[in-house]
Amino acid sequence: MELFIKLLLAHILGDFIFQTDKLVKKKEKHKLASLHLYVHAAVHGLLTLAFLSHEHGRYWYLAIIIAIAHLTIDALKLYFTTKHNKAKLFFIDQLAHVVLLFGVTVLVYHELVYLTTSWVNGIIVLVLCFVFLTTPVSIILKVFFSRWADSLEDTGTNSLKNAGKWIGMLERLFVFVFIITDHWEAVGFLLTAKSVFRFGDLRKAKNMKLTEYVLIGTLLSFGIAILTGLFYNYSIS
Repeated sequence: MELFIKLLLAHILGDFIFQTDKLVKKKEKHKLASLHLYVHAAVHGLLTLAFLSHEHGRYWYLAIIIAIAHLTIDALKLYFTTKHNKAKLFFIDQLAHVVLLFGVTVLVYHELVYLTTSWVNGIIVLVLCFVFLTTPVSIILKVFFSRWADSLEDTGTNSLKNAGKWIGMLERLFVFVFIITDHWEAVGFLLTAKSVFRFGDLRKAKNMKLTEYVLIGTLLSFGIAILTGLFYNYSIS
């Protein structure tokens, strides 16, 4: 389990933290002719190598396997992606990467890996959860809501640049901390507080689509944070 967690953390850092929207657009434009595609795969290989502990150091070749496999999966995604299936392929792409990491772990240990091992490094799991709840979840939610982006009307209100993104990341981190410290009542308080602040804006906008958009986004954001907190508690128990 420790190896799988490390590989998963390396993947999240490489795919969401160290890869900008600008680089993604360049890959989509030039595909296999894009230097960024190969740099991106190399970054995943280097991150994998960096996260291998002394115990797993003899498996240095995993970095090469993951880098090549990541390059292959991303290349296939680039050539099969269209305007209509972009969101669907994003999730398929991420699932393929996770299955790859799981398969590599099974290959190393020659057995199935379960989430019940008692020697999982709690700090690594904690870092994984914190990183996952920031930019990765923001991107996942953005892709999920892209199907409705065109149907939302401009309400004419101004907001701070990227304010929604930062609010979402902070609320997920707060919820995660509340869950792992066993303060469930604080989660309810935070959800209530956000609802009160949002209610006035939504009432003024008189936009049912916007209201549904905010409601779904809030529930998904809180739900992912709660599940991540439960995953952390289960992993270290």
